[in-house]
Amino acid sequence: MSSADWNMKTFMKGASILTISAIVVKLLAAVYRIPFQNLVGDKGFYIYQQVYPFIGIFIVWTSYGFAVAVSKLLAGSASKGESKAVMRIALIYLTCLSVSFFIILMVFAPFFANAMGDAQLVSLLRAGAYIVLIMPMLAVLKGSFQSEGRMTPVAVSNVGEQALRVAIILVGTWVAVRAGASLYTAGEVAMWGAVIGQALGVVILALFYRNAYKGPLERVDTWGIVKELTFVSLSVSASSLILLLFQMVDSFTVYNSLLAKGIVADAAMEMKGVYDRGQPLVQMGILIASTLALAIVPLISHHAAKKSGRGAEPFIQLTFRTAFLFGWAAAVGLALVLPYVNEMLFETRDGSVALIIFSFQIFWLSLILPLTAILQGAGKVKVPTLLLFGGLLVKVIANQWLVPHVDVTGAAVAGNIGFTVIALGLLLYFKKVWSVRLAPVRFYGWLLTATAAMVAVIIPWMIVADQFLFDNLSSRIGATLTALTAVVLGAGVFLIVVMKSRIMAEKEWYLLPFGRRFARVQLWLTKNRR
Repeated sequence: MSSADWNMKTFMKGASILTISAIVVKLLAAVYRIPFQNLVGDKGFYIYQQVYPFIGIFIVWTSYGFAVAVSKLLAGSASKGESKAVMRIALIYLTCLSVSFFIILMVFAPFFANAMGDAQLVSLLRAGAYIVLIMPMLAVLKGSFQSEGRMTPVAVSNVGEQALRVAIILVGTWVAVRAGASLYTAGEVAMWGAVIGQALGVVILALFYRNAYKGPLERVDTWGIVKELTFVSLSVSASSLILLLFQMVDSFTVYNSLLAKGIVADAAMEMKGVYDRGQPLVQMGILIASTLALAIVPLISHHAAKKSGRGAEPFIQLTFRTAFLFGWAAAVGLALVLPYVNEMLFETRDGSVALIIFSFQIFWLSLILPLTAILQGAGKVKVPTLLLFGGLLVKVIANQWLVPHVDVTGAAVAGNIGFTVIALGLLLYFKKVWSVRLAPVRFYGWLLTATAAMVAVIIPWMIVADQFLFDNLSSRIGATLTALTAVVLGAGVFLIVVMKSRIMAEKEWYLLPFGRRFARVQLWLTKNRR
């Protein structure tokens, strides 16, 4: 085995470890919100979701964006002395940024809270501010490990910090609610859970860290490193930040617009809390797209560098078709069963129309995340980043126009409009960069056929299940059984049509995370046609 093969195998093994840990982290991030909402209700969920984007944006930017930027600079360093100098500059720069953001959040917390229409959010903003002080060490350590291809410490840290955070949020909230504390106190406990979780991440990485270099630091271009850190960190984290930025727009506009319309404060809070139920649903729905961006993109980068063979084109086509396929199936499937899923997870069917519209964001994000990642991997950063912020501006304008007319349903429509602008812009730019046909007409035809089959099976089943099979059970248990059986039935029918059509070849399934089983089922389904 050549050294090049060994390097690629090592690289892909590291990417696989990171991908699996990312799946666990994203699942935990989506799932914990459901028991949390059940503990604090829609008003308590509103309180948490108003403030979460403030800390979420900084977590993503530093622990993901800056970690990648540090990793890239370290990987390009010519010597140990240069690497140490880069790490030192990165740590000092990040520390300055962190302290600045900490001071801004502490001092201007009353301003931000009032701008969101709720002065009682000040304590949550100030509790969450402490997380930014932890970020410099976390980002630099992650970047150091990633530059060496040592993904295990990063994966352990990611899962450890998220698991502790979720545990503190849920246990702490339960204790606070049982003790009769206010919902704002429960929200503050949740903020501290995030802070303590990130602190554990630093401790785990520090335990793995070992670097015995004691020599002199080499002279490097400090200003050049700072510019590179800023540019790379913002560009690579832009697609991950966009969902949080859309949430922040909602934090500043939805509740205020509802109040301006004459809705009383408590009712407006509950309406915003019901609308926020869509966040964990979308996060779970885009899990496949997020995983694709992590797992397939390294393959694309590797093959794009090859001068022989077909290069990256087959992997680009595979990524697009898989993202389109599963993003569309998840969005349509969730929309169909949403009233039952809403009651199953959140106790009531309130806001189901808004959440059905909200769920279609899954489809657009399923295209945006891998497309942005592929373009960034090819060094095309500026245009995707501009498109992302253009879509954000569209969301701001659409919120201001739609929410006063149709309440939270308007915010859900505005989100879809913003993401549609980004996705279509990315596709048009993508076609300029690669003049490759992403999918044949046959692919879209069979996708519509599979969707029609799913709809034809799910709707009659839900009517029968709801009105006859589970009608003697409690409302929530009946909704749970209806939702789960409909999901299994719908997904089964959709996948059978897709596999029988062979719009995804068996060898393509094998390239996807956990795709081996799909390939085996497809081989069995199509064995008489071969």
